[in-house]
Amino acid sequence: MSAELLGRKLIDCGTKIVAVGRNYAAHAKELGSAIPKEPVLFLKPTSSYVREPDPIEIPKPITEVDYEAEIGVVIGRRAKDVFEEEAWNYVRGYVLALDMTARSLQNVAKEKSLPWTVSKGYDTFTPISKFFQLKKTPIPPLSFWLKVDDQTKQKGCTSDMIFSIPFLIHYISGIMTLNEGDMILTGTPHGVGPVKAGQTITAGIASPAVQMTFPVITRPDPERTKSPFLSESLDGTDVPQ
Repeated sequence: MSAELLGRKLIDCGTKIVAVGRNYAAHAKELGSAIPKEPVLFLKPTSSYVREPDPIEIPKPITEVDYEAEIGVVIGRRAKDVFEEEAWNYVRGYVLALDMTARSLQNVAKEKSLPWTVSKGYDTFTPISKFFQLKKTPIPPLSFWLKVDDQTKQKGCTSDMIFSIPFLIHYISGIMTLNEGDMILTGTPHGVGPVKAGQTITAGIASPAVQMTFPVITRPDPERTKSPFLSESLDGTDVPQ
């Protein structure tokens, strides 16, 4: 089985995305947040995944969202109470990911001490690259970047993370069981910022060579459709049984 097919099957069977906030000191500072003493975690739904060539959709009435480039770690088997020194045994592979964020909604949620789910959980708010694997563990530092309309906005390296991948697997698996195909988003470096419909995001990893491109659009208005499973359609007319 090819790595791409394996990754797609794994990710499609995953039950959750566990994201890590403020895992790069410079990013915490640019948001005016304290550097955390333990990982800041939040969840994203797997329905937020989107792959090329599909676009990132900005839902109305929001007019812009923030990009956050991250390395995603794909779990290969059930992980519960994992010791840090054994954590690499539970990793099957990686993706480059974007944690798209409706920052205006997140700021309101923070002010009211509410969860961030709405600001992070919209469909298409977790664009991901093709799945890739690395043979050596611990893995070498991964340098990655993000551009908006060919202008570089973010550059980061996993060596700058506050909490390492093994520690994150240890920490998270002590709180919630990680299932096969679950993904950990390991945090974003300095340089997050907004994009609007009509712009294009390109992101990549230097080595191994990984690149992905996503156009940004306004989410189309939903269309009402008749369902063959209902005895009556939405417009009130009968539907054959």
